[in-house]
Amino acid sequence: MKRKPSSSRATCNGGLTGRQLNLSFTGYLDASTLPYLWGEVRRHLSHKGIESIVVDGSRIDYCDGAGTGLLVYIRQTARRLNAAVEFQELDSGTAGLLAQYPADKLDVRSEKKGQPTNLVWEVGKVFCETLNGLKEHIAFLGELAVGLIRAMLHPGSLRMKDFLLVAENSGAKALPIIAMLGFLVGLILAFQGAVLMKQFAAEIYIADFVGKAVVRELGPLITAIIVAGRTGSAFAAEIGTMKVNEEIDAFTTMGLDPVRFLVIPRVSAATLMTPLLAVLTNLSGMVGGALVMVGLGFPVITYVNRVLAAVTLSDYLGGLFKALVFGLLVSCAGCLCGLRTGEGASAVGSSATRAVVSSIIMIVIADGIFAVLFYFLGI
Repeated sequence: MKRKPSSSRATCNGGLTGRQLNLSFTGYLDASTLPYLWGEVRRHLSHKGIESIVVDGSRIDYCDGAGTGLLVYIRQTARRLNAAVEFQELDSGTAGLLAQYPADKLDVRSEKKGQPTNLVWEVGKVFCETLNGLKEHIAFLGELAVGLIRAMLHPGSLRMKDFLLVAENSGAKALPIIAMLGFLVGLILAFQGAVLMKQFAAEIYIADFVGKAVVRELGPLITAIIVAGRTGSAFAAEIGTMKVNEEIDAFTTMGLDPVRFLVIPRVSAATLMTPLLAVLTNLSGMVGGALVMVGLGFPVITYVNRVLAAVTLSDYLGGLFKALVFGLLVSCAGCLCGLRTGEGASAVGSSATRAVVSSIIMIVIADGIFAVLFYFLGI
């Protein structure tokens, strides 16, 4: 490949000989000449009935990566047209650049519309992708389980600085929104219960209704959804950005385990913070219910006594256990989606969205399983 001079220009000559298109380039194929050359090449390739293309490169003085892209485009267009292509008299440098992009490695998409879809191939593709995803999930859960057991047996191996930082972001900084939503949920439940109980002059049982609903179900559920929106998406975005910037590959190259250094502190902190946030949600919900009861003319002590009589220790511990499991599911989903981030500008956003959606789905499924188990266990 010849040296590029300070100024460059290029031309493209072409013509049809029967069903053979002859293209001849003269000058310098680089980023400065490509805007003109690309339009000329597209005009020549738009002729009807082309069966073969011959590219004469004997007069090419210089060709860089941009010029190589033009030659690759000619070759791929020829494949799409089912036409033979031949490059003649390319110098060794240009031929070497072109060889870096093998024709069989590039995706050639047909521009013909209305072609029938191979249903069997599509079903097989989805099935294989599902199996690969399941394999990755199982491998990730295995690595995570080993890492968590090691952290519990050897607490010194846990990166406490990262653990405390994640605990602050996912726990302490979430207190205001958790308290507000818990208060509003208790307030809404009390008002809805008042509409029904008023028909039977049984407004006193609003305290029982609010206490049971918040402690057993809505407290852990609302907390888990907030954690999924704040913490799960943050985990996916943080780890996804590291994946796009090849920082995780650097961890692996240096012999460091990404799961131990990135996932374990986040999963541990988020899992432990979720039940504590659920406690605040429960208390805020009780305050919201108490405000409605006071507005209906009941003293606060009456409300407190009814709640204490209705909510048992098993109800409270069961709700906290559900919150613990929800926190584990949310943090695992966020970290896994971050590790599976693809390439491109939108990959991180897609991972964050996928983390929130998958977290909410798993929360609802787990909540349904808990409902069935608690029913048969009499909890």
